[in-house]
Amino acid sequence: MRSTSVDPNASARRRLYAAALVGSIGDGIYVPLTMLFVHALTGLSLTAIGAGLSLAGLCALAFMPVAGVLIDRLGAKRVVMCALVLRAAGFAAYPFADTYPSFLAVAVVVAVGMWASTPSQHAFIGEIAQGAERDRLLAWDRSLRNGGMGLGSIAAAAVLAVDGNTGFITAAMVLASLFVLATGLVARIPSVRGGVREAVRQRKEQRGYRQVLTDRPYLLIAAANFLIAFGYTTQAMALPVFLTRDIGLPDALAGGVFALNTALVAALGIPVARLTMRGRRPRTAALGAAIFAVSFAAFAVIPQFVGGTSAIVAVLAVAVLYTSGELIHSVPAQGLSVQAAPDHLRGRYLSVYQLSWSLCRTIAPLLLGFLLEAGPWQLWAVLALMVLAGAVILLCTERVLPPHAVGIRPAAPESDVGLIDAERLAWDTTSH
Repeated sequence: MRSTSVDPNASARRRLYAAALVGSIGDGIYVPLTMLFVHALTGLSLTAIGAGLSLAGLCALAFMPVAGVLIDRLGAKRVVMCALVLRAAGFAAYPFADTYPSFLAVAVVVAVGMWASTPSQHAFIGEIAQGAERDRLLAWDRSLRNGGMGLGSIAAAAVLAVDGNTGFITAAMVLASLFVLATGLVARIPSVRGGVREAVRQRKEQRGYRQVLTDRPYLLIAAANFLIAFGYTTQAMALPVFLTRDIGLPDALAGGVFALNTALVAALGIPVARLTMRGRRPRTAALGAAIFAVSFAAFAVIPQFVGGTSAIVAVLAVAVLYTSGELIHSVPAQGLSVQAAPDHLRGRYLSVYQLSWSLCRTIAPLLLGFLLEAGPWQLWAVLALMVLAGAVILLCTERVLPPHAVGIRPAAPESDVGLIDAERLAWDTTSH
């Protein structure tokens, strides 16, 4: 007989999923068109825009520690909403940023909102879920965001088909509306007041960022992520140049590799996450990084041994291998970063973890450009060594992290077997 009981958390999950999808559609529209978007709306030179966006990114980077403090003091939900509101306000203001100072101000607002979104979103998931449920929500969040990015990129292509600035002005208003809608969805998710009260109770005992910076196991997690993150940034920054210059693929096919990756991550994110959650998080994340390294080694040898139509087939095969590494690494790595952070300092911990991503994105253009100039295989050799080093560091953390962060489940007495079966049934129910 089928149960007719209603899961009280189902509506909260749906709103969380919807907010993630809506916000990522906005990202998918903005990210591919950033330079063109700002140039069309402000009339500034591309050089000035590039410098301004870089400065805005540095300002957002400097704001990350503040975001961590705000998450711990105000609650992650409020910071998520504030980040969304900042992005909505920034995009609505872009059409009126007709001077360089006003452009810089708007760019900083948008950058702060973008960079504060990830740690606050993950901290929010950490507040509303525990244990394996956190991993499930993180998996859904990532899968939906990849799907939304794909939908947004299609909308971005439609913007380019509109003559003049009309399409960009319309895009600015659509972006503002999307982030307002996402804010409304998050606002309707019930707050977890118990966690906030516990944070207040423990605040007298906490040492703020001093505790984070003396937590060596967590710093090892962040260091591993910094190294492995170059594998992610390479796809957008260096892979298109390599495919067109060193392998000789047409531009359209180079873009197709990115589309293939996005589609696979969106479609397979949840099924693969169900498999990866059965293992220990450091080991599974390290396995994903090792697959990254194998795919990079394959990219290094393609120009030397394969050409013509065979090169296209080889590139697509390696792209699938690369994507499998991303799928296997992403969810356990994200889960590890959230589970290893103590509840009362989760915002600060995740802000430090986000800094590992941010530093990678700041350094990557210079490093990847240098390696691309060095030759067709040097880039992939260095990247393979970096992600392998990250994998080794992750394996080392398993011995020093608490069991719940690693994903080691205590042996359940026979009386608890029914509870475990119920948990598995709940996962099967919420995953479809």
